[in-house]
Amino acid sequence: MESRNFILDTEWNMIHYPEKPNGFGILILGDERNFVDKSSSFWTQNEGKVHLLDFLKAEGYTIFYSNLYGRHWGSDKAVDMSKRLCSHIVRNEILNGTFHVMAEGMGALAALKLLSQEDVSIRSVVLINPVLSLTRHLELEKENKFFYKKLLGELERAYGVERNSLLAIVKKEEGKLTFHPEVPVKIIHVLSGNRAYKQSKTINELSAVWEQEKLPVQVTYVLPEKKQQIGVQAVRFYKDHEQVL
Repeated sequence: MESRNFILDTEWNMIHYPEKPNGFGILILGDERNFVDKSSSFWTQNEGKVHLLDFLKAEGYTIFYSNLYGRHWGSDKAVDMSKRLCSHIVRNEILNGTFHVMAEGMGALAALKLLSQEDVSIRSVVLINPVLSLTRHLELEKENKFFYKKLLGELERAYGVERNSLLAIVKKEEGKLTFHPEVPVKIIHVLSGNRAYKQSKTINELSAVWEQEKLPVQVTYVLPEKKQQIGVQAVRFYKDHEQVL
């Protein structure tokens, strides 16, 4: 069996099995286009993601992820769903109970919240073009009224609040987004497009804070034509943190 789709509560989830398991699992927290249904997922339909998925499986990793209520933007219910998925994997699969995480875009918001949870054990984290601050992300989107209005609507649905109280909620959420002093993190930022360059400015500013606080965060910038290297860099980082079982 190469993969299986299953429901937890109301959400579809998917797990992919490698031909030769190495005993470690990777929880994927996807970006805006991420989805899982009863028979497929974004990661099985997007050419780039299929390539990355196949590479990770060839290295022996068991991959699993959830639909997470669609465009969740790091909501608490999406984080809780991720925790339930991890618990399900621990109970039903023969894997090391301390997982790696790979998060892209808004998935980083959920990943950072997971780092503060005591009932889920994370070995290391790779963030790809991460959204690290909802406040700053909203500021970036303000330049395009259509996308800004669309984002506000998605945040309202994700957090279950009215628009007049949304910005206060977003500001409150910022306090939950932090790195863990004992969980190594690698940020891979692909410099493609105007938005990516603006996000890189945010990462540069935050890097100074991480360095001052002595947090185990490293940042790598990748040109668009080198995107195929993401899998290699991620696996190298994961393997560096598998010595302690």
